[in-house]
Amino acid sequence: MKKTEGSGMTAFGTVFMPEMIASEYNGTQWSQPAVVPSDSLTLHPGAHVFHYASTCFEGLKAFRHEDGSINIFRLDQNIRRMAQSTRLLALPEVDQALLEQMILEITERFAGDVPEPPGSMYIRPTHIGTEAAIGKAAAPSTTSLLYVLLSPVGDYFSGGSGTLRLLLQEEGMRCAPHMGEVKSGGNYASALPSILQARAEVKADQVLFCPHGEVQETGAANFLLFDGDEVITKSLDSTLLHGVTRNSVLQLARDMGMSVQERDLTVAELLERAAKPGCEAALSGTAAVLAPVGTLIHQGRDYKVGTGAAGELTQKLRRMMNDIQWGKAEDPHGWLTRVS
Repeated sequence: MKKTEGSGMTAFGTVFMPEMIASEYNGTQWSQPAVVPSDSLTLHPGAHVFHYASTCFEGLKAFRHEDGSINIFRLDQNIRRMAQSTRLLALPEVDQALLEQMILEITERFAGDVPEPPGSMYIRPTHIGTEAAIGKAAAPSTTSLLYVLLSPVGDYFSGGSGTLRLLLQEEGMRCAPHMGEVKSGGNYASALPSILQARAEVKADQVLFCPHGEVQETGAANFLLFDGDEVITKSLDSTLLHGVTRNSVLQLARDMGMSVQERDLTVAELLERAAKPGCEAALSGTAAVLAPVGTLIHQGRDYKVGTGAAGELTQKLRRMMNDIQWGKAEDPHGWLTRVS
């Protein structure tokens, strides 16, 4: 998804707090986390990350509540996924308790800079291989750097909540099938040529990758289909990202009594269901929560999803999530971690 903030705001994720927190793994142990300038990272040109893409990251948010407290949404899930990505990339194992300490410490340090709703503080933990060894194409980095950046962001939908156009691409995949569940920069880069081509040729906002006619996800978000009281999305496996927002939306749908189906979805079934007036589709992710999809492009033809406008259910689920994040509604699943 690509979105810039509304009037007076910079593009999402382009403003950073002046300091970050970092810890180094020297091959034996992690160093004591230190707060350092966020623009002073120094790496050897031969660092493993530059040559063999040993890098993974997370994206989560901290929210300011009316009582002045700062609360992080789904902290535990993002830390667990970071540890999973680290293992699958053969990076030095992340100390999950250490990472939690780092996120809480740097967020508390800049608690006063967390924007009021509907803004938030975007948190970007990152783990990279640092060993200077360009001969290790078939071996992991024995050293690494773990750091946490902060970026204050505004309302993703402040410029309007228009619907997205998705190109259904049945040839190729977003990334290597066994790497889809890893939140790694290489996966995003591998999807860019298809996305840029789709924007230039059919004015699509994103590509929905559907290898062999099986609906998966877009280059930067999970895909969900809403049809009546049904929510349909691909079941979790190694080919797609195990989205924390996806997980949260599905739980809210279950709370509403909806039928949540995590299963295979073909392009043929998607287009058939999309033709129904009440059908809706959305992309889920940290930035937008749910971004409505209005048009599917397949084999040179546009297909409206439902009426083509943002659907009521998509907007309701997004509001439900936002209300929990901003402390305006009960947090029945314990998704919030209070910082200060």
